[in-house]
Order: sequence, then C-alpha cells, then structure tokens
Amino acid sequence: MSAHADPAPAALAPRESRLVPRLLIGLALLLTAVFVVVPMAYIFHRAFAAGYAVFLTNITEPNTLHAIWLTVLTAVIVLPVNIAFGVAAAWAIARFTFPGRKALLVLIEIPFSISPIIAGICYLLLYGRNGLIGPYLLANDIQILFALPGIVMVTMFVTAPFVVREVLPLMQAQGSEQEQAALTLGASGWQIFRRVTLPNIRWALLYGAVLCGARAVGEFGGVSVVAGKIRGQTNTLPLQIELLFQDLNVTGAFAAASTLTLIALVVLVLKTLMESRR
Repeated sequence: MSAHADPAPAALAPRESRLVPRLLIGLALLLTAVFVVVPMAYIFHRAFAAGYAVFLTNITEPNTLHAIWLTVLTAVIVLPVNIAFGVAAAWAIARFTFPGRKALLVLIEIPFSISPIIAGICYLLLYGRNGLIGPYLLANDIQILFALPGIVMVTMFVTAPFVVREVLPLMQAQGSEQEQAALTLGASGWQIFRRVTLPNIRWALLYGAVLCGARAVGEFGGVSVVAGKIRGQTNTLPLQIELLFQDLNVTGAFAAASTLTLIALVVLVLKTLMESRR
C-alpha cells in the first residue's frame, strides 16, 4: 500500500514549482502595465488627442521650444563634467589609499541621500542676493541663480554619483594587475588609461553616462528652486510642463510631457542595450 501512496506528492511538486514562477511573472507584468505602460500610453494619447496639428502647434510654441533647448543644453554641459569627475574619483578610490578615502565615498553618496529641493535651497542660501556669497556676486554683476549657471550647478550636484557608482565596483573587481603590467612595460599614465583602463570600463562608463543624462533631463526639484521659473528664459522642460498645467493648457502640457517621455524611452533602450553588452 505504501508503494502506491508515495508518488502523489511527488507528482504535485513539479506543478507547484511551475505555478509559482507563472504567478510571479503574471504579477510583475500586471504591475508593470498598471504603473508604467498605462500612464505612458495615456500621456501619448492625450498629447495627440486633438490631432497632430494641435500637438505640433503646442510643441513648437516658443516657450516650450526654449525649455527643450535649455534642458538639452544643461544635459550637454553636465554630462562630460560628470564623466570626467566620475572616472577620476573612481580611479582614485579604486587604485590608491589616501587619508579621507572613506570620507570621499560618503561625500559622493550625499546627493542620493538628500532631497534635490534641499540642494536647491542650499544653493539659494549660498549664492542668493542675501546669501553667503550673494553680495559679492551682486557687486561684480555675476548672476548664478535664476540663470543657466545655477541650473547647471544644481543639476551637476544631483547627478554626480551616477558615473562613480557604475565604474567604481567594476574597477575594484578587476584589480590593477593589467595596469601594473603596462607600467612595467614602460607605458605612460595616459597610455595606461587609454589602452588598458578605459577599454575595461567602457560599458560601465557609458551605462553611468546614460543614467546621468536621463536624470539631468528629468531633474525638477533642485532646478525649480534655483531657476526662478521665468518663462522663455530659465524654464527647463519639467518646469514648463508644470506651468502649462497651471495655465490649464492640458494639451500643451501633455505634448511637452510626451517629449520628455520619448527622451526617457530612448534612454531606456540605450540602457537595455548596454546592459546586454555588459
């Protein structure tokens, strides 16, 4: 009797093992559809609901075009600076031991630990008219806040850790044996970096750059504090979307939001391609 009773639980085990992954996959797809796909689809639906001509009219409105241009310009300025900083910081931390090394790691993580709005307020209290450096800047006719420099500076602050966080673990895992071998063979520092270090970290570097660019384009909190929201002058695309909603220009707001979403989708595709290459 016992020989015929044992196979039943064993026969149920494969069914249970197949059921759990299917439930988890179904749940993941459902949540993704509800929280990601449906909102994105709704953005594009509302953007084109009144027709392509209306969408084109809204997206080519001078203030919106200036917001797009300012957003792209900010990202173009911020990205190479953060790439250079990220590689230099990761190289210093991974390859050298020096006083303050752990403190540097903590400082790099600060932008992820505080709200971007707090960062914007700090810049306001530092460079504002009544701030610590504000009177000196005013006396010398140097404008940081409510202008491009302030927008760039606060965007650099919130995006600073991305490249470091992608490159540093890879450099630590790879070690320095190849670089030491190149040095022994007589290679210069620049040759070592260009021919040994950079090829080994290129995909992590590009991945971090993509994330940095995406955050620079979509940054709202810190920029909203230092930009002043001056139409046609200091509005980036996220700020322009907010003002269009406040003006009850819903179609224009969704048209601008669809542009920002399209940029995010392009970044997502690049991110996925780079993850596959890594």
